[in-house]
Amino acid sequence: MRLLSSVLVLCMLLLLSSCEKMPATQLQKIKAQQAIRIGTLVGPATFYQGIGGEQGFEYELAEQFADELGVELQIVPFFSLKKLFERLQSGDLDIAAAGLTYHPQRAEHFRFGPSYREISQKLVFKQGNTRPRNFAQLTGPVTVLANSHHVISLQVAQQQYPELSWQSVDDRDQEELLQGIIDGNIQYTVVDSHSLALFRRYHPNVSIAFSVTQSDPVAWVLRNDQDDSLYALLPPFFARMQQSAQLAALEEKYFGHVQRFNYVNTLAFVEASKTTLPKYQDWFMQYAQQHQLDWRLLAALSYQESMWNPRAKSPTGVRGIMMLTQRTAKQVGVTHRLKPEQNIRGGARYLRKLINRIPKQISAPDRTWFALAAYNVGWGHVNDARKLTLRQGGDATSWAEVKKRLPLLTKKRYYRKTKYGYARGDVAVTYVDNIRRYYDALIWLDENGALQANTDSEQPAH
Repeated sequence: MRLLSSVLVLCMLLLLSSCEKMPATQLQKIKAQQAIRIGTLVGPATFYQGIGGEQGFEYELAEQFADELGVELQIVPFFSLKKLFERLQSGDLDIAAAGLTYHPQRAEHFRFGPSYREISQKLVFKQGNTRPRNFAQLTGPVTVLANSHHVISLQVAQQQYPELSWQSVDDRDQEELLQGIIDGNIQYTVVDSHSLALFRRYHPNVSIAFSVTQSDPVAWVLRNDQDDSLYALLPPFFARMQQSAQLAALEEKYFGHVQRFNYVNTLAFVEASKTTLPKYQDWFMQYAQQHQLDWRLLAALSYQESMWNPRAKSPTGVRGIMMLTQRTAKQVGVTHRLKPEQNIRGGARYLRKLINRIPKQISAPDRTWFALAAYNVGWGHVNDARKLTLRQGGDATSWAEVKKRLPLLTKKRYYRKTKYGYARGDVAVTYVDNIRRYYDALIWLDENGALQANTDSEQPAH
Protein backbone atom coordinates (compact mmCIF):
# COMPACT_ATOMS: atom_id res chain seq x y z
CA MET A 1 0.00 0.00 0.00
CA ARG A 2 2.85 2.34 0.92
CA LEU A 3 4.52 1.47 -2.42
CA LEU A 4 1.32 2.26 -4.33
CA SER A 5 1.03 5.64 -2.60
CA SER A 6 4.63 6.45 -3.46
CA VAL A 7 4.01 5.58 -7.12
CA LEU A 8 0.91 7.81 -7.23
CA VAL A 9 2.80 10.70 -5.66
CA LEU A 10 5.63 10.26 -8.16
CA CYS A 11 3.19 10.18 -11.10
CA MET A 12 1.53 13.37 -9.88
CA LEU A 13 4.88 15.09 -9.52
CA LEU A 14 5.87 14.01 -13.05
CA LEU A 15 2.51 15.24 -14.38
CA LEU A 16 2.89 18.62 -12.69
CA SER A 17 6.44 18.88 -13.95
CA SER A 18 5.38 18.18 -17.54
CA CYS A 19 2.55 20.74 -17.27
CA GLU A 20 5.01 23.39 -16.17
CA LYS A 21 7.12 22.73 -19.27
CA MET A 22 4.20 22.92 -21.76
CA PRO A 23 4.70 25.92 -24.05
CA ALA A 24 2.16 28.74 -23.95
CA THR A 25 -0.51 28.70 -26.64
CA GLN A 26 -0.76 31.43 -29.26
CA LEU A 27 -3.75 32.93 -27.45
CA GLN A 28 -1.94 32.87 -24.11
CA LYS A 29 1.00 34.74 -25.66
CA ILE A 30 -1.35 37.35 -27.11
CA LYS A 31 -3.04 37.82 -23.75
CA ALA A 32 0.31 38.02 -21.96
CA GLN A 33 1.62 40.65 -24.38
CA GLN A 34 -1.75 42.44 -24.42
CA ALA A 35 -1.40 42.84 -28.19
CA ILE A 36 -2.24 40.96 -31.39
CA ARG A 37 -0.13 41.40 -34.52
CA ILE A 38 -2.18 41.33 -37.72
CA GLY A 39 -0.55 41.70 -41.11
CA THR A 40 -2.32 43.28 -44.07
CA LEU A 41 -1.64 44.70 -47.51
CA VAL A 42 -1.63 48.44 -48.08
CA GLY A 43 -4.44 49.45 -50.43
CA PRO A 44 -7.88 51.08 -50.61
CA ALA A 45 -9.63 47.73 -50.18
CA THR A 46 -7.67 46.70 -47.08
CA PHE A 47 -5.70 49.35 -45.15
CA TYR A 48 -4.66 52.94 -45.80
CA GLN A 49 -4.09 56.30 -44.16
CA GLY A 50 -7.29 58.28 -44.70
CA ILE A 51 -8.57 61.69 -43.68
CA GLY A 52 -9.33 60.50 -40.17
CA GLY A 53 -6.24 58.31 -39.72
CA GLU A 54 -5.93 54.58 -40.28
CA GLN A 55 -8.83 53.15 -42.29
CA GLY A 56 -9.80 50.20 -44.45
CA PHE A 57 -12.19 47.25 -44.46
CA GLU A 58 -9.64 44.76 -43.10
CA TYR A 59 -8.29 47.28 -40.60
CA GLU A 60 -11.70 47.90 -39.04
CA LEU A 61 -12.47 44.18 -38.99
CA ALA A 62 -9.15 43.50 -37.24
CA GLU A 63 -9.88 46.32 -34.80
CA GLN A 64 -13.20 44.69 -33.88
CA PHE A 65 -11.47 41.35 -33.27
CA ALA A 66 -8.77 42.91 -31.08
CA ASP A 67 -11.46 44.70 -29.06
CA GLU A 68 -13.25 41.40 -28.46
CA LEU A 69 -9.98 39.89 -27.22
CA GLY A 70 -9.39 42.91 -25.02
CA VAL A 71 -5.93 43.53 -26.46
CA GLU A 72 -4.20 46.22 -28.51
CA LEU A 73 -4.23 45.90 -32.28
CA GLN A 74 -0.78 46.12 -33.85
CA ILE A 75 -1.39 46.37 -37.58
CA VAL A 76 1.63 45.46 -39.70
CA PRO A 77 1.32 46.82 -43.27
CA PHE A 78 2.97 45.10 -46.25
CA PHE A 79 3.44 45.97 -49.90
CA SER A 80 4.43 42.42 -50.83
CA LEU A 81 2.44 39.20 -50.47
CA LYS A 82 5.65 37.21 -50.35
CA LYS A 83 6.89 39.10 -47.30
CA LEU A 84 3.48 38.93 -45.66
CA PHE A 85 3.38 35.14 -45.98
CA GLU A 86 7.00 34.81 -44.85
CA ARG A 87 6.36 36.81 -41.68
CA LEU A 88 3.20 34.83 -40.97
CA GLN A 89 5.04 31.54 -41.44
CA SER A 90 7.88 32.65 -39.16
CA GLY A 91 5.49 33.33 -36.29
CA ASP A 92 6.06 37.08 -36.30
CA LEU A 93 2.37 37.64 -37.16
CA ASP A 94 -0.68 36.13 -35.53
CA ILE A 95 -3.05 36.58 -38.49
CA ALA A 96 -2.92 37.76 -42.11
CA ALA A 97 -6.03 39.84 -42.90
CA ALA A 98 -5.57 41.10 -46.44
CA GLY A 99 -8.55 40.07 -48.55
CA LEU A 100 -6.93 36.67 -49.15
CA THR A 101 -8.97 34.05 -50.97
CA TYR A 102 -9.09 30.35 -50.19
CA HIS A 103 -7.61 27.83 -52.59
CA PRO A 104 -6.60 24.19 -51.86
CA GLN A 105 -3.08 25.00 -53.08
CA ARG A 106 -2.74 27.71 -50.43
CA ALA A 107 -4.40 25.56 -47.78
CA GLU A 108 -1.46 23.12 -48.02
CA HIS A 109 0.74 25.74 -46.37
CA PHE A 110 -1.64 27.92 -44.34
CA ARG A 111 -4.79 27.62 -42.29
CA PHE A 112 -7.85 29.54 -43.43
CA GLY A 113 -10.52 30.87 -41.11
CA PRO A 114 -14.22 31.05 -42.05
CA SER A 115 -15.15 32.92 -45.23
CA TYR A 116 -16.68 36.34 -44.56
CA ARG A 117 -17.19 37.70 -48.09
CA GLU A 118 -16.84 36.69 -51.73
CA ILE A 119 -15.08 38.35 -54.64
CA SER A 120 -14.34 37.52 -58.27
CA GLN A 121 -11.23 37.98 -60.38
CA LYS A 122 -11.36 40.06 -63.57
CA LEU A 123 -8.91 40.22 -66.46
CA VAL A 124 -8.67 43.89 -67.44
CA PHE A 125 -7.25 45.96 -70.30
CA LYS A 126 -7.20 49.60 -71.41
CA GLN A 127 -10.40 51.01 -72.88
CA GLY A 128 -9.99 51.50 -76.62
CA ASN A 129 -7.87 48.41 -77.18
CA THR A 130 -9.35 45.22 -78.63
CA ARG A 131 -11.28 43.33 -76.00
CA PRO A 132 -10.28 39.66 -75.58
CA ARG A 133 -13.17 37.32 -74.77
CA ASN A 134 -11.02 34.54 -73.33
CA PHE A 135 -7.37 33.65 -72.70
CA ALA A 136 -6.93 32.36 -76.28
CA GLN A 137 -7.53 35.90 -77.64
CA LEU A 138 -4.80 37.60 -75.59
CA THR A 139 -2.19 39.30 -77.73
CA GLY A 140 0.43 39.63 -75.01
CA PRO A 141 1.43 38.45 -71.53
CA VAL A 142 -0.52 39.08 -68.35
CA THR A 143 1.24 40.91 -65.51
CA VAL A 144 0.16 39.87 -62.01
CA LEU A 145 1.32 40.12 -58.41
CA ALA A 146 3.73 37.41 -57.31
CA ASN A 147 2.34 34.94 -54.76
CA SER A 148 -1.22 36.14 -55.41
CA HIS A 149 -4.28 34.01 -56.02
CA HIS A 150 -4.22 35.50 -59.53
CA VAL A 151 -1.13 33.40 -60.25
CA ILE A 152 -2.96 30.29 -59.04
CA SER A 153 -5.92 31.11 -61.32
CA LEU A 154 -3.58 31.53 -64.30
CA GLN A 155 -1.93 28.20 -63.53
CA VAL A 156 -5.35 26.56 -63.59
CA ALA A 157 -6.27 28.34 -66.85
CA GLN A 158 -2.99 27.27 -68.47
CA GLN A 159 -4.18 23.67 -68.40
CA GLN A 160 -6.87 24.65 -70.91
CA TYR A 161 -4.80 27.34 -72.68
CA PRO A 162 -1.21 26.02 -72.91
CA GLU A 163 -0.02 29.17 -74.73
CA LEU A 164 -1.04 31.40 -71.81
CA SER A 165 1.92 33.27 -70.32
CA TRP A 166 2.30 35.76 -67.50
CA GLN A 167 4.83 37.83 -65.65
CA SER A 168 4.84 37.87 -61.84
CA VAL A 169 6.08 41.06 -60.15
CA ASP A 170 6.82 41.69 -56.49
CA ASP A 171 7.92 45.33 -56.60
CA ARG A 172 4.48 46.84 -57.32
CA ASP A 173 1.04 46.70 -55.71
CA GLN A 174 -2.35 46.17 -57.32
CA GLU A 175 -3.01 49.88 -57.91
CA GLU A 176 0.37 50.27 -59.62
CA LEU A 177 -0.47 47.42 -61.98
CA LEU A 178 -3.79 49.07 -62.82
CA GLN A 179 -1.99 52.38 -63.35
CA GLY A 180 0.32 50.49 -65.71
CA ILE A 181 -2.75 49.58 -67.77
CA ILE A 182 -3.71 53.29 -67.96
CA ASP A 183 -0.15 54.32 -68.89
CA GLY A 184 0.13 51.60 -71.54
CA ASN A 185 3.07 49.87 -69.84
CA ILE A 186 1.02 46.76 -69.06
CA GLN A 187 -1.29 45.11 -71.55
CA TYR A 188 -3.34 42.92 -69.21
CA THR A 189 -3.60 42.23 -65.50
CA VAL A 190 -5.92 40.31 -63.20
CA VAL A 191 -7.59 42.22 -60.37
CA ASP A 192 -10.08 41.47 -57.62
CA SER A 193 -13.57 42.82 -58.29
CA HIS A 194 -13.71 45.10 -55.23
CA SER A 195 -10.27 46.60 -55.90
CA LEU A 196 -11.25 47.28 -59.50
CA ALA A 197 -14.49 48.97 -58.45
CA LEU A 198 -12.58 51.30 -56.14
CA PHE A 199 -9.93 52.11 -58.79
CA ARG A 200 -12.49 52.91 -61.49
CA ARG A 201 -13.95 55.76 -59.40
CA TYR A 202 -11.22 57.95 -60.87
CA HIS A 203 -9.80 55.80 -63.70
CA PRO A 204 -12.77 54.65 -65.81
CA ASN A 205 -10.54 53.69 -68.74
CA VAL A 206 -9.70 50.31 -67.18
CA SER A 207 -12.15 47.87 -68.81
CA ILE A 208 -13.14 44.32 -67.95
CA ALA A 209 -12.32 41.76 -70.64
CA PHE A 210 -13.83 38.73 -68.87
CA SER A 211 -14.17 37.09 -65.46
CA VAL A 212 -11.35 34.74 -64.51
CA THR A 213 -13.28 33.40 -61.49
CA GLN A 214 -16.86 33.89 -60.38
CA SER A 215 -16.94 33.48 -56.60
CA ASP A 216 -13.81 33.27 -54.43
CA PRO A 217 -14.27 32.99 -50.64
CA VAL A 218 -12.20 35.50 -48.66
CA ALA A 219 -10.83 34.56 -45.24
CA TRP A 220 -8.19 35.40 -42.65
CA VAL A 221 -5.10 33.22 -42.69
CA LEU A 222 -3.09 31.67 -39.84
CA ARG A 223 -0.04 29.44 -39.59
CA ASN A 224 -0.76 25.81 -40.33
CA ASP A 225 0.16 24.32 -36.94
CA GLN A 226 -1.53 22.31 -34.21
CA ASP A 227 -2.36 25.34 -32.05
CA ASP A 228 -6.13 25.85 -32.15
CA SER A 229 -6.34 28.47 -29.41
CA LEU A 230 -6.66 31.54 -31.67
CA TYR A 231 -8.24 29.78 -34.63
CA ALA A 232 -11.13 28.56 -32.46
CA LEU A 233 -12.19 32.16 -31.82
CA LEU A 234 -12.63 33.06 -35.49
CA PRO A 235 -15.86 31.17 -36.35
CA PRO A 236 -17.86 32.66 -33.43
CA PHE A 237 -16.39 36.12 -34.10
CA PHE A 238 -17.45 36.18 -37.75
CA ALA A 239 -20.83 34.66 -36.86
CA ARG A 240 -21.43 37.51 -34.41
CA MET A 241 -20.29 40.10 -36.95
CA GLN A 242 -22.80 38.73 -39.47
CA GLN A 243 -25.70 38.34 -37.04
CA SER A 244 -25.23 41.86 -35.64
CA ALA A 245 -25.08 43.32 -39.18
CA GLN A 246 -21.68 44.88 -38.37
CA LEU A 247 -20.11 43.01 -41.27
CA ALA A 248 -22.78 44.32 -43.64
CA ALA A 249 -22.21 47.84 -42.31
CA LEU A 250 -18.47 47.59 -43.03
CA GLU A 251 -19.18 46.21 -46.50
CA GLU A 252 -21.48 49.15 -47.17
CA LYS A 253 -19.02 51.68 -45.77
CA TYR A 254 -16.16 50.68 -48.04
CA PHE A 255 -17.78 49.04 -51.07
CA GLY A 256 -21.53 49.74 -51.03
CA HIS A 257 -21.29 52.88 -53.15
CA VAL A 258 -19.08 51.39 -55.88
CA GLN A 259 -21.22 48.43 -56.87
CA ARG A 260 -22.61 50.29 -59.88
CA PHE A 261 -20.26 51.63 -62.54
CA ASN A 262 -21.09 53.93 -65.45
CA TYR A 263 -18.17 54.50 -67.81
CA VAL A 264 -19.55 57.58 -69.58
CA ASN A 265 -20.64 59.23 -66.33
CA THR A 266 -17.32 58.61 -64.57
CA LEU A 267 -15.29 59.78 -67.55
CA ALA A 268 -17.35 62.97 -67.77
CA PHE A 269 -16.88 63.62 -64.04
CA VAL A 270 -13.09 63.22 -64.15
CA GLU A 271 -12.92 65.54 -67.17
CA ALA A 272 -15.18 68.12 -65.50
CA SER A 273 -12.98 67.99 -62.38
CA LYS A 274 -10.12 69.30 -64.49
CA THR A 275 -11.98 71.76 -66.71
CA THR A 276 -15.11 73.04 -64.93
CA LEU A 277 -14.42 72.61 -61.22
CA PRO A 278 -11.49 75.10 -61.13
CA LYS A 279 -13.95 77.94 -61.88
CA TYR A 280 -15.78 77.31 -58.59
CA GLN A 281 -13.24 75.49 -56.45
CA ASP A 282 -12.24 78.55 -54.41
CA TRP A 283 -15.85 79.12 -53.40
CA PHE A 284 -16.34 75.46 -52.49
CA MET A 285 -13.23 75.71 -50.31
CA GLN A 286 -14.22 79.03 -48.74
CA TYR A 287 -17.78 78.14 -47.76
CA ALA A 288 -17.02 74.54 -46.82
CA GLN A 289 -14.41 75.81 -44.36
CA GLN A 290 -16.90 78.37 -43.03
CA HIS A 291 -19.36 75.57 -42.22
CA GLN A 292 -16.80 72.94 -41.14
CA LEU A 293 -17.28 70.74 -44.20
CA ASP A 294 -14.84 69.01 -46.52
CA TRP A 295 -14.90 71.15 -49.69
CA ARG A 296 -14.56 68.02 -51.81
CA LEU A 297 -17.80 66.65 -50.32
CA LEU A 298 -19.55 69.94 -51.08
CA ALA A 299 -18.22 69.89 -54.64
CA ALA A 300 -19.28 66.24 -55.08
CA LEU A 301 -22.79 67.13 -53.91
CA SER A 302 -22.89 70.02 -56.35
CA TYR A 303 -21.83 67.84 -59.27
CA GLN A 304 -24.57 65.33 -58.48
CA GLU A 305 -27.09 68.17 -58.35
CA SER A 306 -26.10 70.25 -61.37
CA MET A 307 -22.91 68.86 -62.94
CA TRP A 308 -21.42 72.21 -61.84
CA ASN A 309 -23.77 74.15 -64.06
CA PRO A 310 -24.60 77.47 -62.28
CA ARG A 311 -27.69 78.04 -64.44
CA ALA A 312 -29.15 74.55 -63.97
CA LYS A 313 -32.87 74.34 -63.24
CA SER A 314 -35.47 71.62 -63.00
CA PRO A 315 -39.17 71.58 -63.98
CA THR A 316 -40.00 71.63 -60.24
CA GLY A 317 -38.30 75.00 -59.77
CA VAL A 318 -35.04 73.85 -58.18
CA ARG A 319 -32.17 76.05 -59.42
CA GLY A 320 -28.48 76.80 -59.43
CA ILE A 321 -25.19 75.01 -58.99
CA MET A 322 -26.42 73.49 -55.67
CA MET A 323 -30.01 73.15 -56.98
CA LEU A 324 -31.78 74.95 -54.13
CA THR A 325 -35.54 75.24 -53.90
CA GLN A 326 -36.96 78.72 -53.52
CA ARG A 327 -37.95 77.91 -49.95
CA THR A 328 -34.53 76.57 -49.01
CA ALA A 329 -32.79 79.51 -50.68
CA LYS A 330 -34.83 81.90 -48.53
CA GLN A 331 -33.92 79.93 -45.37
CA VAL A 332 -30.19 80.18 -46.08
CA GLY A 333 -30.12 83.79 -47.29
CA VAL A 334 -29.80 83.27 -51.04
CA THR A 335 -31.53 86.02 -53.03
CA HIS A 336 -30.38 85.03 -56.52
CA ARG A 337 -30.10 81.27 -57.04
CA LEU A 338 -28.39 81.53 -60.44
CA LYS A 339 -25.40 83.37 -58.98
CA PRO A 340 -22.92 80.56 -58.26
CA GLU A 341 -21.20 82.08 -55.24
CA GLN A 342 -24.52 82.73 -53.49
CA ASN A 343 -25.76 79.27 -54.36
CA ILE A 344 -22.63 77.54 -53.10
CA ARG A 345 -22.71 79.59 -49.91
CA GLY A 346 -26.36 78.64 -49.41
CA GLY A 347 -25.79 74.98 -50.24
CA ALA A 348 -22.95 74.74 -47.71
CA ARG A 349 -25.08 76.35 -45.03
CA TYR A 350 -28.02 74.05 -45.79
CA LEU A 351 -25.89 70.90 -45.73
CA ARG A 352 -24.43 71.93 -42.36
CA LYS A 353 -27.97 72.47 -41.01
CA LEU A 354 -28.94 68.98 -42.16
CA ILE A 355 -25.87 67.37 -40.58
CA ASN A 356 -26.57 69.19 -37.31
CA ARG A 357 -30.12 67.86 -37.40
CA ILE A 358 -29.01 64.23 -37.54
CA PRO A 359 -29.47 62.51 -34.14
CA LYS A 360 -26.28 62.55 -32.11
CA GLN A 361 -26.27 58.77 -31.66
CA ILE A 362 -25.54 58.42 -35.39
CA SER A 363 -21.78 58.54 -35.78
CA ALA A 364 -19.61 59.65 -38.70
CA PRO A 365 -19.48 58.97 -41.56
CA ASP A 366 -23.07 57.66 -41.48
CA ARG A 367 -24.45 61.00 -40.26
CA THR A 368 -23.08 62.58 -43.45
CA TRP A 369 -24.77 59.97 -45.66
CA PHE A 370 -28.07 60.53 -43.81
CA ALA A 371 -27.71 64.29 -44.37
CA LEU A 372 -27.07 63.79 -48.09
CA ALA A 373 -30.17 61.62 -48.37
CA ALA A 374 -32.13 64.35 -46.58
CA TYR A 375 -30.76 66.94 -49.06
CA ASN A 376 -32.40 64.83 -51.77
CA VAL A 377 -35.74 63.66 -50.31
CA GLY A 378 -36.05 65.62 -47.07
CA TRP A 379 -35.33 64.62 -43.50
CA GLY A 380 -38.96 63.62 -42.89
CA HIS A 381 -38.78 60.79 -45.43
CA VAL A 382 -35.34 59.70 -44.21
CA ASN A 383 -36.70 59.56 -40.67
CA ASP A 384 -39.67 57.52 -41.91
CA ALA A 385 -37.17 55.01 -43.32
CA ARG A 386 -35.38 54.96 -39.95
CA LYS A 387 -38.66 54.17 -38.16
CA LEU A 388 -39.38 51.44 -40.73
CA THR A 389 -35.91 50.04 -40.07
CA LEU A 390 -36.68 49.86 -36.34
CA ARG A 391 -40.00 48.10 -36.97
CA GLN A 392 -38.19 45.49 -39.04
CA GLY A 393 -35.63 44.87 -36.31
CA GLY A 394 -32.79 46.82 -37.93
CA ASP A 395 -30.42 49.46 -36.60
CA ALA A 396 -31.82 52.91 -37.33
CA THR A 397 -28.43 54.53 -36.66
CA SER A 398 -26.77 52.55 -39.46
CA TRP A 399 -26.81 53.92 -43.00
CA ALA A 400 -26.30 50.37 -44.32
CA GLU A 401 -29.54 49.30 -42.60
CA VAL A 402 -31.64 52.36 -43.47
CA LYS A 403 -30.34 52.28 -47.05
CA LYS A 404 -32.16 48.95 -47.48
CA ARG A 405 -35.46 50.45 -46.31
CA LEU A 406 -35.49 53.76 -48.19
CA PRO A 407 -36.60 52.11 -51.47
CA LEU A 408 -39.60 50.63 -49.60
CA LEU A 409 -41.07 54.15 -49.39
CA THR A 410 -42.12 53.71 -53.03
CA LYS A 411 -44.43 50.82 -52.04
CA LYS A 412 -47.90 51.62 -50.73
CA ARG A 413 -47.98 48.83 -48.15
CA TYR A 414 -45.01 50.52 -46.46
CA TYR A 415 -45.42 54.25 -47.04
CA ARG A 416 -49.09 54.31 -46.00
CA LYS A 417 -47.91 53.65 -42.42
CA THR A 418 -45.39 56.51 -42.43
CA LYS A 419 -45.80 60.15 -41.43
CA TYR A 420 -44.64 61.70 -44.71
CA GLY A 421 -45.90 59.05 -47.14
CA TYR A 422 -44.55 58.24 -50.59
CA ALA A 423 -40.96 59.10 -51.49
CA ARG A 424 -38.48 58.10 -54.18
CA GLY A 425 -36.25 56.41 -51.64
CA ASP A 426 -34.57 54.34 -54.34
CA VAL A 427 -33.46 57.56 -56.04
CA ALA A 428 -32.08 58.86 -52.73
CA VAL A 429 -29.95 55.73 -52.32
CA THR A 430 -28.47 56.10 -55.81
CA TYR A 431 -28.01 59.82 -55.15
CA VAL A 432 -25.92 59.20 -52.01
CA ASP A 433 -23.90 56.44 -53.69
CA ASN A 434 -23.07 58.76 -56.59
CA ILE A 435 -21.93 61.57 -54.30
CA ARG A 436 -19.75 59.17 -52.32
CA ARG A 437 -18.07 58.01 -55.54
CA TYR A 438 -17.50 61.59 -56.70
CA TYR A 439 -16.20 62.49 -53.24
CA ASP A 440 -13.75 59.56 -53.23
CA ALA A 441 -12.57 60.52 -56.70
CA LEU A 442 -12.03 64.17 -55.72
CA ILE A 443 -10.01 63.12 -52.68
CA TRP A 444 -7.78 60.96 -54.88
CA LEU A 445 -7.44 63.61 -57.59
CA ASP A 446 -6.72 66.30 -54.99
CA GLU A 447 -4.14 64.26 -53.08
CA ASN A 448 -2.40 63.32 -56.33
CA GLY A 449 -2.15 66.90 -57.52
CA ALA A 450 -4.66 66.54 -60.35
CA LEU A 451 -6.87 69.41 -59.16
CA GLN A 452 -5.81 73.01 -59.64
CA ALA A 453 -7.88 75.86 -58.31
CA ASN A 454 -8.45 78.65 -60.83
CA THR A 455 -7.69 82.08 -59.42
CA ASP A 456 -9.95 83.56 -62.10
CA SER A 457 -13.14 82.10 -60.61
CA GLU A 458 -16.39 83.27 -62.15
CA GLN A 459 -17.43 86.48 -60.49
CA PRO A 460 -21.07 86.84 -59.56
CA ALA A 461 -22.95 89.56 -61.36
CA HIS A 462 -23.88 92.60 -59.29
